[in-house]
Amino acid sequence: MTADSTSLQDLHGEYKVPGGKLVIADLSVRNELIESARINGDFFLEPDEALDDINAAIRGMKTDTSHADLRAALDASLRDDAVLFGFDTAAIATAVRRATGYATRWQDHTWQIIPPTPLPIMTQLALDQILTEDVAAGRRAPAMRLWQWTHPAIVIGSFQSYVNEVNPEGVAKHNVTVARRISGGGAMFMEQDNCVTYSLYAPLSLVDGMSFSDSYPFLDAWVMQALADVGVEAYYKPLNDIATPQGKIGGAAQKRLARGGLLHHITMSYDIDADKMTEVLRIGQEKLSDKGIRSAKKRVDPLRRQTGLSRQQIWDVMINEFRTRYGAEVVELDDDLLQRAEQLAEEKFNRPEWTHRVP
Repeated sequence: MTADSTSLQDLHGEYKVPGGKLVIADLSVRNELIESARINGDFFLEPDEALDDINAAIRGMKTDTSHADLRAALDASLRDDAVLFGFDTAAIATAVRRATGYATRWQDHTWQIIPPTPLPIMTQLALDQILTEDVAAGRRAPAMRLWQWTHPAIVIGSFQSYVNEVNPEGVAKHNVTVARRISGGGAMFMEQDNCVTYSLYAPLSLVDGMSFSDSYPFLDAWVMQALADVGVEAYYKPLNDIATPQGKIGGAAQKRLARGGLLHHITMSYDIDADKMTEVLRIGQEKLSDKGIRSAKKRVDPLRRQTGLSRQQIWDVMINEFRTRYGAEVVELDDDLLQRAEQLAEEKFNRPEWTHRVP
């Protein structure tokens, strides 16, 4: 909750820089103005007087000052010989925003887990939009949802060209449905049992001040641990590829709504048919050129081969990790939500004007 009391309030916010140091903001606030600031932590800063400059830059600011404006003011306050080690002005801004309630931590939210339910791909995409909008509006708790679909599909990114990504002959041959999602990123080939896909629905405050590239590993730290638990040494390969020493296993995509909702999702290969994938997708040499490889087949390394586990077992490990880490509750899709998703699928995602909106 943001600070809005006319009495003096003492607020506390913390931010641990990934691979860096802890930054703490202790603020005194009245009438939505920061009257005093005390930035502290286990970071390194030279000279000592630079800390006074930082605190002075924050004093007098409104509690709803944006992350960008906070960072700009902090940058302007630093003397030329100031050296920040283990943190930066972005980290200070995040700690301040967490103190005032405009940036949040995972632990600040009550999380839900929605287990996989077999549904048509258009309904899956509609659920992504509806759940993101519902979380943004405060109609439901943030959630992690696992996908399970009923028919082979290609899902292209919001800004991809249909004709550049999809091979109509292969689509017809293999009876594949082509759909377009609301997030950017690349095309995914998805058969009933060949992928592990999940979505996160969260308020934008969770990634306040974070770039897309910084938010990907932040949002997926839990799944990296789940993969490690089953013997998969996964890591992010910028911008949004998930790789292992044996090859790429998946990719992430994200959509941030102006109304305050965040959609983040990942598709990882479980047991993909690489021959069929190359028949239904137009995977050009330009796209492969920065991968250092010649064959699309070599871009995919299935989770089944690396783990020896069933897809259900991998789901179970993911659910357990998310529930343990964030105290999440498992809930089922309710009838009202499914009806809304089916209606949106019919009104939007099933329509050619959406699927072909980028010809």
